[in-house]
Formats: sequence, C-alpha cells, structure tokens
Amino acid sequence: MSSKTVLRVALIAGGTSSEREVSLKGARAVERALRELGHKVEFFDPATDLLKLAQRAGVFDVAFLVLHGKGGEDGTIQGFLELLGLPYQGAGVLGSALAMHKGLSKKLYQLACLPVPRGETFHKGHASSKEMVEYAKWLGFPLVVKPATHGSSVGMSIVENEKELFKALDLAFSYDDEVLIEEYIQGREITGGILEEKPLPLVEIIPKDSKYFDYETKYTPGKAEEVCPAPLDEKLTEKGKNYALIAHKVLKLRHYSRTDMILKDDEFFVLETNTIPGMTETSLLPLAAKVAGLSFKDLVQKLLELALKKS
Repeated sequence: MSSKTVLRVALIAGGTSSEREVSLKGARAVERALRELGHKVEFFDPATDLLKLAQRAGVFDVAFLVLHGKGGEDGTIQGFLELLGLPYQGAGVLGSALAMHKGLSKKLYQLACLPVPRGETFHKGHASSKEMVEYAKWLGFPLVVKPATHGSSVGMSIVENEKELFKALDLAFSYDDEVLIEEYIQGREITGGILEEKPLPLVEIIPKDSKYFDYETKYTPGKAEEVCPAPLDEKLTEKGKNYALIAHKVLKLRHYSRTDMILKDDEFFVLETNTIPGMTETSLLPLAAKVAGLSFKDLVQKLLELALKKS
C-alpha cells in the first residue's frame, strides 16, 4: 500500500472501561495524525455507536483501535470487528484475551522461561478471605494486589501489612471478580515495545513524587521522567528487548505491544503486556518509536499498513 493511499478509517475509542478518558485523549492525538496524513476519519464510541458501526462497516477500509481495558483489550471488540470483516491493528481475539488476564499471561510467561514475580489469582466466589490472607502472609509484605483483567495500574495497591490488605482487596474486587496477589519487587521500571516483530528501544520510567508508577503518574504530564533509550549496558538492553519479544510471541500477539518489567540487580521480571499501548502525549511506545526514527504520524501510518497487510 502506498503511503499516499487515502484510507477510510473507523476510529474506535472511549468505551465503558475505567480507562475511557485516557482512550479518548489518545484518540484525539490519533485523529489529528490521521487527518494530517490525508485519511478520512469517522469516530465511533463502543459505549453508544456499535449498531451504527455495524451498519456502516462496509464504508471503511480499516479500523483503528484506541481502546483500553475491558471491552477494548480483552478480545471483545476484536471479535466484533472480525464478524464485520473490518481489519484492525493490534492483537487478535485470542492474543487480546490471553494478555488481558494477568494470571493466564503470567503462566504463559513462565512456560516461556521468563522470570515473573511470585503470585496467584483468587476468584471472589471461590476463595475465602482467610485463604487470601494466609497466602499474603506466606508471600510476605510488601506485596501487590491488582484486578486480574485491568490495565494501566487501575485498582492496584502496594500493601505494606495485613491491615492494608483488606482495603486493597476491596478496591481490586470493585473492578473485577478475580484479583492477583503478587510479590512486590522493588527495582527500576522498564518497558519494552515491539513493532512489527522487532524490539524498540527500552524506556525507563522514573516516578518523581510517587512510590511507584501508578495510574496518576502514568497519565499526568510531569509526574514521571521517561528516559529512552534506558540507560543500561548492552547486555541488559538486549536481555530486556528479548524478554519483550518473547512475551509478545508467547501471547500470540501481532503488529505491536508493550511489555512492562521490573529490573532488579541484573534480572528483569515481566509484569504484563499491553496489546493496545497508549497513544497520548505521555505514552511510552510512541516515545520509543520516535527514538527509533518514527514520528507519531509515521507510527500511525505503519499501524494502518500492518492492519491491512495479509498474514
């Protein structure tokens, strides 16, 4: 496809997840880039426009997803677009579902021999408070409690003691019926992007005021410093990139992804993989792409081309 080809793009963002506002913010940036590239764009919000999208799907060449969380990265919208026959960028139904569930993705990382924090998922209807408390005590404080199927640090807590555990579980269960209780590994926050099966430069995230890279820090300009390329020696850099690529492949992803890791001493611990990385002005994958020589518009164009490429 020529970069001069004018495409009719269904831009899909918003939705009903807790990350709706971040999605809409990213969509505005993507829409500007699409229009500057000369493409024709129409916006659809899954919260209100699914019927309209189904009725008008034949008008469009491709969909561009800027959705996060449930309904966006869990395979739901991907399945809908598959039924409509509308190409889209990013992971397919299976890859989206696998990456979205932190418990399942952790098991797949382990099968691929990737180091991960120790942890276990607990279902609200199947596990008692006593079981979760006993597991937390066995794991040891501090630890992390987070919903099993949300991203962007939504509903996540670092727990220092048993008293804080109950509050953290209540918060996590308010977002999901399953939670992950995981050991807290203190180290450097590193993220590795993949574009077209190739690693991008690693990014180190250094929170300025927060103890860790939480939701507010992630999406508030100035709350964290993002250093790209991450200041690591060649051996560690290659290891981090390789881990991100292995995570991408073991989860059956395509086109692009971003894997978050913690670097402690000389080892990376894989936390989770994002199948629709953020596209805001503070987003990490566009930063890594820029360092690799791709402007934001170049990245958007590349993702359109990948969506339309026959596999």
